[in-house]
Amino acid sequence: MSRLSDAFARTRAEGRAALVTFVTGGDPTPADMGPILDALVAGGADVIELGMPFTDPMADGPAIQRANLRALGAGTTTADLLAIAAAFRERHPSVPLVLMGYANPMVRRGPEWFAAEAARAGVDGVICVDIPPEQDGALGPALRSAGVAPIRLATPTTDAARLPVVLEGASGFLYYVSVAGITGMQQAGQASIEAAVARFKAATDLPVAVGFGVRGPEQAEAIGRVADGVVVGSAIVDLIGEHGAAAAGLVREFTATLSAALRRAAQEKAA
Repeated sequence: MSRLSDAFARTRAEGRAALVTFVTGGDPTPADMGPILDALVAGGADVIELGMPFTDPMADGPAIQRANLRALGAGTTTADLLAIAAAFRERHPSVPLVLMGYANPMVRRGPEWFAAEAARAGVDGVICVDIPPEQDGALGPALRSAGVAPIRLATPTTDAARLPVVLEGASGFLYYVSVAGITGMQQAGQASIEAAVARFKAATDLPVAVGFGVRGPEQAEAIGRVADGVVVGSAIVDLIGEHGAAAAGLVREFTATLSAALRRAAQEKAA
């Protein structure tokens, strides 16, 4: 089993949703990433998404846009991100790490190069926001060949006709983008999330994780009652934006509140 499947199997056995946390790589600087990633693990994150900073992050709201600018302003490169990932893997051999970003940094040197380097750094999965599955003839196969999971996105507009295309070749987990918009700016209704998760779970054995618009423990707890995973990003990125290199302690505390909320949701389901 892979680290991703192990993590979701463990949280499923505990009767709870996995906590998936996102931060932008190199924010505030590449040198500051180690303590921030360690804080996520210490706070109870089950899976970590490391964002690849990009000049045109079209799916991201203001918080992550600013994080991209901070990271790029600090000179963060793809080589830095791979080094951050490799160092994380040495410190945390069993915690899944996923790279999330946009096509240009992933394919500019060739998808095979990127897939091989990601695998060498101990990356478990890759989410590429702007390559639709219908056009994924290069990156997805390269990742699969390297043993890295191509993680696909589904949205509120992913209908029954398109869902099989999204799921074909996907692995790791299915990431449900719960709003038809950008990160961190709006919240989907709980009823729509429950209906979408039920629809996806009927179509795939992959875990279904819900993200975009999840900013606090209360939302995480509600979504954790129905989803296999809950993704939180912008609220953590805001802490880093406000406190910079001193954010690690606050990140750990906030992550712990999210983890506790998912455990509460599990207790309520079991009661």
